[in-house]
Amino acid sequence: MSDQPPIQEFLTVLPPEEAWRKFIDAVNPRPLGEEQIPLADLLGRVLAQPIVAATDLPPFDRSIVDGFAVRAEDTYGATQLNPRKLALLPGRIEPGHAPTTEVDSGQAIAIATGAMLPRGADAVAMVEDCLVDENELVITRALVPGAGVAYAGTDVARGETVLWPGEIIGPADIAVLAALGMDSAIVYKRPRVAIFSTGNELLPSGRPLQPGKIYDANGPMLAAAVTQLGCQPISFGIIEDELERLSEALRRALEQCDAVLLSGGTSKGGGDLSYQAVRAICRPGIIVHGIAAKPGKPLCLAVHEGKPVVILPGFPLSAVFTFNEFVAPLLCQLSGRRAPELARQPARVAVAIHSEPGRREYVPVQVFPSAQGPLAWPVGKGSGSVSAFKQADGYLVVDTLEEIVPAGTERLVYWFGRHPAIPDLTIIGSHCVGVDLLVGKLGERGFRVKFLAAGSMAGLTAVKRGQCDLAGIHLFDEQSGQYNRPFLSEGLELIPGYRRMQGIVFRAEDPRFRALQLPEILRRIREDPFCRMVNRNPGSGTRILIDRLLQGARPPGYSVTVNTHHAVVAAVAQGRADWGVAIEWVARLNGLGFLPLAEEHFDFVVALSRRDRPAVVAFRELLADPGVRAELGRFGFRLADEARAT
Repeated sequence: MSDQPPIQEFLTVLPPEEAWRKFIDAVNPRPLGEEQIPLADLLGRVLAQPIVAATDLPPFDRSIVDGFAVRAEDTYGATQLNPRKLALLPGRIEPGHAPTTEVDSGQAIAIATGAMLPRGADAVAMVEDCLVDENELVITRALVPGAGVAYAGTDVARGETVLWPGEIIGPADIAVLAALGMDSAIVYKRPRVAIFSTGNELLPSGRPLQPGKIYDANGPMLAAAVTQLGCQPISFGIIEDELERLSEALRRALEQCDAVLLSGGTSKGGGDLSYQAVRAICRPGIIVHGIAAKPGKPLCLAVHEGKPVVILPGFPLSAVFTFNEFVAPLLCQLSGRRAPELARQPARVAVAIHSEPGRREYVPVQVFPSAQGPLAWPVGKGSGSVSAFKQADGYLVVDTLEEIVPAGTERLVYWFGRHPAIPDLTIIGSHCVGVDLLVGKLGERGFRVKFLAAGSMAGLTAVKRGQCDLAGIHLFDEQSGQYNRPFLSEGLELIPGYRRMQGIVFRAEDPRFRALQLPEILRRIREDPFCRMVNRNPGSGTRILIDRLLQGARPPGYSVTVNTHHAVVAAVAQGRADWGVAIEWVARLNGLGFLPLAEEHFDFVVALSRRDRPAVVAFRELLADPGVRAELGRFGFRLADEARAT
């Protein structure tokens, strides 16, 4: 191992394009060799040599219908009223047998689909156009030469190239190979890619979660991504932050595999060891350490004797982007496949995006259809998010020198996968477990639904602008003392939803809340500098309720905002906050104390122009369905009509 001192800071941070050029020049990737693979194992492999047909397809003139082999000239002028009559030869030509009968002028013989055309015949009359009268065939439709016949070589001609190097073999290609009589093909070898995650905090899935631990998401994700690219992932598991163990694993990976992927330990902290091991072992070593991109800045690109070694950031979203940008195209070159082009589509940015100048930023977005065309809504969950990659349809790019992308700006959205299907129903607004239930029920009925948790005010605005079908809202109007209805404008209609209890959530054993009455608790949360809160996102109905409670106070934690009731409860349960405001069901589910504040009206808003859309009608029907009402009741919710009755 090298006696060089460990690096304590990033090397020169490079623009992504320059980093890629330096890396690809150092690796000089090319396919790793060829191998002959049996037909049964060819699916998904990359063809290394052209496939040239050694025989014609079909190999003989064959009938493509059930009928009678004839000479076309004998049928000229035939109609229902003026049929032609031919002498019917005995027997029937069946598939798999060479015919021994020759068809002369004025003759016909029965033939099955797929059977070899007899000498003398040049067409096949379909059974539907013929009548048999003892030894005579009556034909009621005229034919041209070649009717009902597939001539030899019309599908594939002998000597024709049917598949080219670089093609990924699919089921249709296997059918062609089999039809040509080939039982194998020569393909490029699959790169073996070592994968391991680093960090003392990581646990493999399936084990009990311990305090301070998280499950390893990057390892399984990278293995799946490598497999999807036609490469062979080799898992080295989770390596704890111990330099000797990490170095030994790296050496084994370099011996056994064609490329190495690590995640985590690439930043400049004292506990980040991955880049130190790579720096000491690999030759020529680290090529790039740090790119001017967000997420993904701490990416480390290295080479060992021509083998690429990549340390991806530990945060899942950062790992996804850097894999797609730097690893996927490299693996494609090693496996001989063409790098796939990302599908893309212009869309307008729904809300302003603020960015840090000096770094290219990749912003995950959900794309919603709207009256103004496709709208891109940022999925702002941070680089540590696992779900953002799943929830987003794709991403847009904020250039290095941009500080803000104004709302309404047109940008290209690069899809993560195939172009997503147009949803039958779009919902933007406040998050609630009731909405989750209703969306799931619509999915069971065959409707595609897209939902974005953006808060009540954002949802209401989106409905007004024709940017979605429905908005879930719970907004209280101080002046009228009513929920939701005072916020409607012309052209909007309220769909009554359900009532849910909002309240202060706290740890049940916390003495600051357990024995006090509401007035004392409200005074404490406003004034106690040691009583920390977790807030909700601006524009949400819960945030409006919180601000009413605080009456202008800004207690510790006020600036820390989350988007869902579940996130509020998690912050309190884990001790990161002492109190927050959430719905009762989520608090009880997690064993927290709950102090009721208000029974909110959670309703839905629809534009009159969209009220009769099939998915909106189905949504209304769900709210009236007895089974769905019972499930909402198990959450502690009361349907709007039930609340009026009491």
